[in-house]
Amino acid sequence: MKTRLSICRRKARYASEQEALLAAGRAGIELRPYRCDRCHQFHLTSRTKGKRIPRPQS
Repeated sequence: MKTRLSICRRKARYASEQEALLAAGRAGIELRPYRCDRCHQFHLTSRTKGKRIPRPQS
């Protein structure tokens, strides 16, 4: 799914996935980084619809 330009402009941008992961860790809620198809940098999202969630290791 393509990121709408209006959404891209409102979100914080991170130059690397590592920077985005650090910011996600400070957020206090579960967020995951993704590469934006508009600006080619990383944003954070809380959406999981259609994404595989790793099973907990037992």
